[in-house]
Amino acid sequence: MSSLFGLMLEYTIPTLKIFAFTLLYSIPLGMVVALLKMCRFKPISWLTNIYILIMRGTPLLLQLIVAQYSVPYIVRSELCPAFLKALLENVDIRSEDYTFNMMLFAFVLNYAAYFAEIFRGGIESIPKGQYEAAGALGFGKLQTFFRIILPQVIKRVVPASSNEIITLVKDTSLASAIPYMEIMYIAKKQVPLYASLMPLFMAGVFYFAFATVLTVIFSYVEKKLDYYR
Repeated sequence: MSSLFGLMLEYTIPTLKIFAFTLLYSIPLGMVVALLKMCRFKPISWLTNIYILIMRGTPLLLQLIVAQYSVPYIVRSELCPAFLKALLENVDIRSEDYTFNMMLFAFVLNYAAYFAEIFRGGIESIPKGQYEAAGALGFGKLQTFFRIILPQVIKRVVPASSNEIITLVKDTSLASAIPYMEIMYIAKKQVPLYASLMPLFMAGVFYFAFATVLTVIFSYVEKKLDYYR
């Protein structure tokens, strides 16, 4: 049992890698997407809405599979431009780097769509009078957003964002379908060897522990940001 625990612990690093890089890229992208959706230029707003609809309306597992296996189909397509075909022909879809990059691409696009809606809700919840007051005090639009609006938005979106981040912990297990060698992939591989569901149970314990740590951290952050009490 100790050897199984050690194996799970070893493959915690790839799981944490998915988690960390997804947050690193999806949160800033989500803010950009939120601002694009609120853009007054309708074509940009419509395209952003379509992107969010597709990302939120289709399973993340499907998006991961499409990202991983789409390159050969693109290369064989008659509609594929010559320069793109030349660029993709030498891509090794069996390499670990390719698998990780395409998997991360799918995770980031998916979670950015969810974060975008959270951020948009936070921005739109700020009373319009604050923008007018900032303008009257001589603040420019960027100054108003970064110095007055954004700090309030962060406070308001922490609860909803924490739910998405904890969900991401569990969604990293979907990478095992690619397959990418993280905790769930290794746990499924160990089930026949142990003739038991214990590897899957132990993987569940790892996810639960990680989610519990994040829950405690976000509870602390929410209390710190609740400075009006």
